[in-house]
Amino acid sequence: MKKYLLLLGLLVGGGALSSCESFLDVNTDPNNPISSTPNFLLPGGISQAFQQQMFTSLVTPYITQQIVRRAPASSTDQYYFATGNGNNTFNYFYFYVSGNLRATISAAEAEGSPAYVGAAKITQAMALAHLTDMMGDVPFTEAFQGGGNFSPKYDPQEQIYATIFRLLDEGEQEMLKPASANVRPLYVTVPSPSGDILYRGDQTKWVKLAYALRARQLQHLTKKSTYSAQAVLAAVDKAFTSSADDAQLQMEVPVPPITGSTSIFGTARGNFAGATFSVNLLRYLNGSAANATYPGVTDPRFAVMATPVSVGTNPGVSGGTPIAQTGGASDFYSGWYARDLGYHEIITYHELKFIEAEAAFLAGDRARALRAYRQGIEAHIRKIGGGGTFASQGLTVTFPILTQQQIDGYLNSAAVAQNEAQLDLKRIMEQKYIALFLNPEVWSDMRRYDFRSDIYVNLAFPNGVNPIFNPAPTDPAQRKFPRRLLPALTETQYNPQNVQAIGGLDPDYATRPVWWDQR
Repeated sequence: MKKYLLLLGLLVGGGALSSCESFLDVNTDPNNPISSTPNFLLPGGISQAFQQQMFTSLVTPYITQQIVRRAPASSTDQYYFATGNGNNTFNYFYFYVSGNLRATISAAEAEGSPAYVGAAKITQAMALAHLTDMMGDVPFTEAFQGGGNFSPKYDPQEQIYATIFRLLDEGEQEMLKPASANVRPLYVTVPSPSGDILYRGDQTKWVKLAYALRARQLQHLTKKSTYSAQAVLAAVDKAFTSSADDAQLQMEVPVPPITGSTSIFGTARGNFAGATFSVNLLRYLNGSAANATYPGVTDPRFAVMATPVSVGTNPGVSGGTPIAQTGGASDFYSGWYARDLGYHEIITYHELKFIEAEAAFLAGDRARALRAYRQGIEAHIRKIGGGGTFASQGLTVTFPILTQQQIDGYLNSAAVAQNEAQLDLKRIMEQKYIALFLNPEVWSDMRRYDFRSDIYVNLAFPNGVNPIFNPAPTDPAQRKFPRRLLPALTETQYNPQNVQAIGGLDPDYATRPVWWDQR
């Protein structure tokens, strides 16, 4: 019996040993695939591009004084910055956005699905544009090499802009190919939704997005000799035609193991418990506020964006309005933008209208500028004025429906330019400031206009400001404002030589204008 068992063992063992290598070759973990199809790669690239900008919005609204801290904390609203402020802005682009999108492009090209290539390139252009606008020079030509190069050089922002426009052009050309040219549909619903989670397979909206992004980036060049208002307007003409085209993603109820699918501005994630609305913002909205920009004219958006009791404060000055329902947290959480299940906007129709208004104004076409300016105001009011109830963390807020009568009343008020003679850059930029609440793009505008007091009339230089931005306290003319985020912490740790080469380790780096912010 022992001999038979031994022989059986040798036979089985020998067979197992001889086939072990081939067995291991095919025994791959289905939970850790080494390749995928583009419909499963694209959603990650899109969602992480939105996440990249969401995390930037933890910082920039304090710089633009749309919100401030109720208690001074030597933080971003007083221009104290750290390398960690830009970590997500930087790392999300390289590790998550581009990681997914570059794989999407390769997989889509291999199988013959040009719409996926187009969506990926347009999304990468969008994320790269956000990255460079917030940080200036960034790596690109030497990036994405993994272990082949842990220390990529930083490309000049002017070169990065050329790359952005190239990606938009290439993405548009792929999107103009007919849907029949694709091996798989751009949006797939079986067995579950995948692919184009932004526009659900509507290639025409992707083309519009490419033109909207092109218009935005071209408008950033107002200080450069190459700026062309006509080029901006030509891009606008091919971009969004209504708020239905807005580039936005809906937040969702968290389903374990996913925990971060609610809005970064909402009560559930609690990022703004210590924040409140700025005096800067409320003076535009509340005609009854002290030193209101337009006394006696209350913007109908005031009751939606803030609360009737919001008084605000200035950066570095204790104040603001807590609300009892959330244990003394901020009135910020009573605003429309703080809904847990709201949506996050990247670029919108109402932003495009203000881009059009500014470009037309600079081109001398006052009639077009006035029309676009008023259309932008109305589009934003309509978008946030649909009513509804929000409940989270013990707080319940019901938002009013803004009627056509209210919209017309505001458009006919002293707060809005009524004719070409009344329209100027101040009017255009203050309405854009309101309509782009919490959007980092506001910071780009304020830098282009050098934080000018005749444009941003309510802007307050922070109390207790970081001394680097106030080198001569007795001379207001020498005050400085933030011009860029500091290099990411990870870059100062792992790529310090190239960070030093761009001056990123210098104490005053955040005061230095990016390329498009220089004449």
